[in-house]
Amino acid sequence: MSILTLNHLSKTYPGAARPALDRLSLTLPSGSLTALLGPSGCGKTTAMKLIAGLLDPTSGDIALDGQSILSLPPDRRGTVMVFQNHLLFPFMTLAENVGFGLRMRRLPATRIARETDAMLARVHLTGLGDRRPADLSGGQQQRAALARALILRPKLLLLDEPLSNLDAHLRGEMRALILDLHRDTGITTLVVTHDQQEAVVMADQIALILDGKLRQSGPPATFYTRPADAEVARFFGGVNFIPGHAGAGLFHSPLGPLRLPDGAPPGKGTLTIRPEAIRLDSAAPDSRSGNSLTVTVTDRSFLGTQTRLGLAHGTTRLEALVTPAEASLLQIGQPVTVILPPAALWVLPG
Repeated sequence: MSILTLNHLSKTYPGAARPALDRLSLTLPSGSLTALLGPSGCGKTTAMKLIAGLLDPTSGDIALDGQSILSLPPDRRGTVMVFQNHLLFPFMTLAENVGFGLRMRRLPATRIARETDAMLARVHLTGLGDRRPADLSGGQQQRAALARALILRPKLLLLDEPLSNLDAHLRGEMRALILDLHRDTGITTLVVTHDQQEAVVMADQIALILDGKLRQSGPPATFYTRPADAEVARFFGGVNFIPGHAGAGLFHSPLGPLRLPDGAPPGKGTLTIRPEAIRLDSAAPDSRSGNSLTVTVTDRSFLGTQTRLGLAHGTTRLEALVTPAEASLLQIGQPVTVILPPAALWVLPG
């Protein structure tokens, strides 16, 4: 297990007006699984290729266990990258593909065969060693690429959009396999993804990159409960943003004074609350229950396991996510009391 440290890592492509990656500083703890998250073109794949040695940075440093690896070629960095499109050799069998790296290390044939068989079993491909990549399904090819990487026992495993080419069912299976293998091997792992749900389910920590810059990093839950700014909140599905100012433990806005959690900083800001954190309350408004508010139902959208409610308090609009059973009791235009729990409120600066 190894620690990866990125220090002010930047990359500007020739002729580009701005950096593809701008001063990224990030630490991957030993044995962790980190998701490098962001929309297409934000710089996350550039960061992974810099770590793998497939690109040279414009500035900054990359260190593994405290030692810079910038001067090392890709095959001596102790990193292995699994590409989105697998890149299996079409003229080799599955077993030959998986054992390729060991053959390059000139290990004995008997050891290669033994370790290849063990790795095929580990990724649930036993009995398919004689097949060519063209004879494998997309999910099997992805597992083969993962096996080819893990058999080298790298210090750092890099996965580039490992689930993007799979259908929903196979994505679930592959995600579970990656998590099982990570728990078994303890290899420090970096996963590049554009899917925030995928990042939340898989990762110990998330690093969100927008426009080439790191906007926030930390445990998945913090992106929902304590986003760094409105753009981060929106990326994770935030929709409720109310301008106002905080002082003496209250947030003053068009919604009236709302009690804030302890430690909320004073000053001008924007209040946000997750739509699923807003609760319906059938009782009359009561300040003792904590931030009761009378609103009007403006619209209702069935989402399957949840129903999205549009709510209005004067000119201020809110959205809430409730159960279909709760929503079935409400009509458009009906007044209803909602609770905004103080612990679910977060004030964004500025």
